[in-house]
Amino acid sequence: MNDSLLTCQGISKHYRDGDHQIQVLDTLDLTINSHELLAVTGSSGSGKSTLLHILGTLDTPSAGQVLFKGQDIHRLSAREQARFRNQELGFIYQFHHLLGEFSALENVMMPLLIAGVSREKAKQQALAMIAQVALKDRSSHKPSQLSGGERQRIAIARALVNNPALVLADEPTGNLDHENAEIIFELLKSLREQQGTSFVVVTHDRELASYLDRVVSLQAGNLTSQQQAS
Repeated sequence: MNDSLLTCQGISKHYRDGDHQIQVLDTLDLTINSHELLAVTGSSGSGKSTLLHILGTLDTPSAGQVLFKGQDIHRLSAREQARFRNQELGFIYQFHHLLGEFSALENVMMPLLIAGVSREKAKQQALAMIAQVALKDRSSHKPSQLSGGERQRIAIARALVNNPALVLADEPTGNLDHENAEIIFELLKSLREQQGTSFVVVTHDRELASYLDRVVSLQAGNLTSQQQAS
């Protein structure tokens, strides 16, 4: 049985729009297990990205708690949250957000350098991670010299280079064709096996979501269904 890695307890999020209150998430409960690949699906505006931002301390809940290994991450100081994001989390976005002026290798090295790892050690770790996403021969290329699928694989390498406990992925295949999207999802599954990392993957593609361990659906800020993927 998997151990609980992160637990949301009664998470709500609302915004004020003039005299109106907009409820984005409504008393949501969710547990993410160690070594789990979790898909979060739902229509546009259902609260998927807001949930991901709250899990990653990029946004704060209006009510409720997010417990990571039993610790309420929204009670951490700003500096502690920054350290938490660097050491425990990886982020993958729909748009890869690679730095265009740097090579693939230098992009993957960035989280290690921010963490204070020496440049030589960061280089070796980054090269090893790039090899794991099968792009070692492209490590000196800049993002503009890579295909869309290759750029996303480098973004995945960057997210995993610090060996985080949890990776948060927001529509990681949204800009890819179906063939490349399948490659990315298979890569996530392979990396989970190799590194024991948990993934929360926000996606609108229910077919691809079904490749993962479990699917959670959000509708109007509420958890409408949880199912094991087939």
